[in-house]
Amino acid sequence: MEGVAAQFAGPILTIVAAAAVTFYAVSFMELRDKSFEELDEKYSELDDAGGRQRRARRRAERKSRKK
Repeated sequence: MEGVAAQFAGPILTIVAAAAVTFYAVSFMELRDKSFEELDEKYSELDDAGGRQRRARRRAERKSRKK
């Protein structure tokens, strides 16, 4: 029975590890996108028209990537 448990433990641990890595990668990407948006909003106050256009382009790019 010990051999059977070891055969199942390896793949299960691999799946759990892959899920954890994916979760952290997605979380860090979202944090990065959020911080860039905040910076863009901060500096767009100086140039309202340009900032709005950049934000609209970025949102459109993100939506096209998600599809």
